[in-house]
Amino acid sequence: MTEAGSTALGDAGGSLRERIGSVAVVESFSWKVGNPGALVAAELGLSPAETLLALTGGNAPITLLGDLCTGIAGGALDAALLVGAEAFNPFMRAFREGRPTGWPVQPEGTAPTRTIGSEREPNHPVEQEAGLIAPVAYYPLLESAVRGAAGRSPREHASWLGALWERVGAPARTNPFAWTPDVPDAATIATPSASNRLVTVPYTKLLNANVQVDQGAALLVCSVGAARAARIPSDRWVFVAATAGAADHWHVGERERLDRSPAIAACSSAALSGLGLELDDVAHLDLYSCFPSAVQIAAREIGLDLSGSESGSRSPSATGGLTFAGGPGSNYATHALARLVERVRDSPESFALATAVGWYLTKHGVAVLSGRPSSRAFADIDTQASVDALPSRSVVAPVAGVEATLEAYTAIYERDGTLSLGIASCLLDDRTRTFARSDDPAVLAVLGGGEVDPLGARVAL
Repeated sequence: MTEAGSTALGDAGGSLRERIGSVAVVESFSWKVGNPGALVAAELGLSPAETLLALTGGNAPITLLGDLCTGIAGGALDAALLVGAEAFNPFMRAFREGRPTGWPVQPEGTAPTRTIGSEREPNHPVEQEAGLIAPVAYYPLLESAVRGAAGRSPREHASWLGALWERVGAPARTNPFAWTPDVPDAATIATPSASNRLVTVPYTKLLNANVQVDQGAALLVCSVGAARAARIPSDRWVFVAATAGAADHWHVGERERLDRSPAIAACSSAALSGLGLELDDVAHLDLYSCFPSAVQIAAREIGLDLSGSESGSRSPSATGGLTFAGGPGSNYATHALARLVERVRDSPESFALATAVGWYLTKHGVAVLSGRPSSRAFADIDTQASVDALPSRSVVAPVAGVEATLEAYTAIYERDGTLSLGIASCLLDDRTRTFARSDDPAVLAVLGGGEVDPLGARVAL
């Protein structure tokens, strides 16, 4: 974190140290301390009036950015440093060799000035009982719903995913900070192999985010007045034009459709329309890319056609995505925004848009950057009320013998390549939704076989 923060301060080409009134940190999975911002500030020789900590969620960097920019726009803050990092790779290595020692610690009860975000159980009990307990199971389940909406067979969709993920990963080949810059071709990504095992239906290892990284990123944010006073050259300036945030219906099972995200649609629409922009006005994109389903759903909601004629011009990723650029926990979007800053600096008349996702396509953030100041005042837009007003479903426990329609599914592979658990999302005739699990070999053969498409089938719970 201190290395990234120091780099950001040096990159600005001026001196903002004495003006930084806030140090904001994205919560780290691999370094749990009460007030990391205080330790980062001390390392960097800063004396901020406040420290912030954003709780778990990939949307956290944009949530923090919106908060800091609101303070700056309102005159309460001159400058701020937003920073985050994960050392999951060395942490796990140290853990295997014996409990990590020598990591910076703080006394019990140490807390930041402010905490942003709220903790809430992300899994519905019925989802949990069915085996949905982590992103690695939820996102492939959503993928089957995306496939169904696109009308592809399992085999057609596997080929589609390979091509999509090569395109998402391509920027990693020229990204000096990418964790895995050697991005393979589409066929290699889509084809199971000894080094690319099947993890879930339909995802191979190379279609999953990689959290086993050691990466940090930082953003330096200030007012124009502070930038001028610090003699920061104007060719280093990139403007935060707008941010927006909202959550979809909290539990996956409560959502009307599993292939859609009304919150992404609301956030992107509000951010762009508030600036008088349309998607065609945005030259640079980074769609949060933990898993392919997240990219496809976001693209649909913002109006980006991943298969159309424009597919070759605008990449959906600025970094190479969480598989290849790296997936540093909740902090990925900080990396994405830093890369977009470089893109906008290279084309100062352009706009850039980033999306960010927390939990299971649950919490969302959108940020729009600009190379030139906007004629409209900065706004951090909350679109939650409009999302909350949309239809939802009740989630009920499965009742043995009841018939339902299978709307989405996945299955979990063991490391030896055998399927161990099938998970299905099912719609009951009264419009409620339930989740079911099975380890029956005949059921697993259908879910993982690819020969028969189980989507839309009538099933007995």
